[in-house]
Amino acid sequence: MRFLITLSYDGTNYKGYQSQPGLHTIQEQIEYALTKINNNKKTTFISSGRTDKGVHAKMQCGHADLDVSITEYKLKRAMNSNLPDDIHVIKTEIVQDKFHARYNVIEKTYEYYINTGEYNPVERNYVFQYNYHLNIEKMQEGIKYLLGEHDFRSFVTENKEKENCIRKISNATVEKINKDIIKFTFTGNGFLRYQIRNMVGILIKVGEEKKAPQYVEEFLKKKDRSKGGKTAPAEGLYLTNIKYNK
Repeated sequence: MRFLITLSYDGTNYKGYQSQPGLHTIQEQIEYALTKINNNKKTTFISSGRTDKGVHAKMQCGHADLDVSITEYKLKRAMNSNLPDDIHVIKTEIVQDKFHARYNVIEKTYEYYINTGEYNPVERNYVFQYNYHLNIEKMQEGIKYLLGEHDFRSFVTENKEKENCIRKISNATVEKINKDIIKFTFTGNGFLRYQIRNMVGILIKVGEEKKAPQYVEEFLKKKDRSKGGKTAPAEGLYLTNIKYNK
């Protein structure tokens, strides 16, 4: 029986989502819980995609196939009983065997948070402690250039010469949610590794007034990551929503 499992996690104490030999990862913890529930039969958890070290998820999804007879409610309870406190299952639901947690994704939403006020040690793992003024109006102008379908090769840290880097962003906003905290929101049909953190990095340059808002478009068109741009730190990034074609 195939289950779609929705969960959240604090990525602070993990070496990222994806299982890696000898490293403490989120996938490792989820599969440990599932295997225990599935009569100790090795059980794989296929997620919507991976998050990097230090990145958090308010909503992550994945599917797993279980041989045991168990209700959705009991699976949720059993998983939470076998997971650490920084990973929590929100919902489980039975889906068709052909459903795939990665390939059936329609769109994903990520949020990124920056503190422009006084350094806050309590939130250092959850909000980027930038601690300087940023011109939000300039960033609001610059972020508009990221909307639509583009080749986002300029925002991918790894060598992507052979990979398709065309993605479509349907929503991209930046706003102040209080006097110190700035929130970026990106919704699209998919994102490449480090893409959002690299887009935020360019927008920070615009907010610092080191670059004009039009620079975002110029940098996008270069299709070359080596032309520069900082990667924003992981701790401010959250996967917040996933929409599926079920």
